[in-house]
Amino acid sequence: MPDLVFIGPSGAGKSRVGKRVARMLGVAFTDTDKLIVAEHGSIARIFAEQGEPRFRELERAAVLQGLSLPGVLSLGGGAVLDTETRADLAPLRVVLLTVSPEAVARRLKGSKRPLVQNGVADWIALNEPRAPIYASLADLTIDTSHRPDEAIAQEVAQWAQQTV
Repeated sequence: MPDLVFIGPSGAGKSRVGKRVARMLGVAFTDTDKLIVAEHGSIARIFAEQGEPRFRELERAAVLQGLSLPGVLSLGGGAVLDTETRADLAPLRVVLLTVSPEAVARRLKGSKRPLVQNGVADWIALNEPRAPIYASLADLTIDTSHRPDEAIAQEVAQWAQQTV
């Protein structure tokens, strides 16, 4: 079972910050998107060849794998759409990273993320309905729009150590 779980929209920095927090806490880091890629190939290819429903099945399997491991876990942006995943997160410490559309626009440039091919407009349409789900699951929420990853990671690590 993970010590912390990161959730949030695409481009919020879940992987970047999560890795730093894991290092600060001296624990392992797992990213469900990386688990999917390692076993099944690129996410963009999965979407193109097998569709989003198949990707969500693979994502749920990766979430289950990640939830069985200790350390820090980063979930893909859409993982929280699964009701079983939401139930699995209920007893865990969940960190929501948010980001403004303006800040994410820079982060999405040149991205191969399949659900935001048209940039910020896609990102907004994708994340507006997810925002209440994210908020309902979060124990700690931090906006990553204008702060260095290192400062965010320190804040999360301190919070994690205080809430053990």
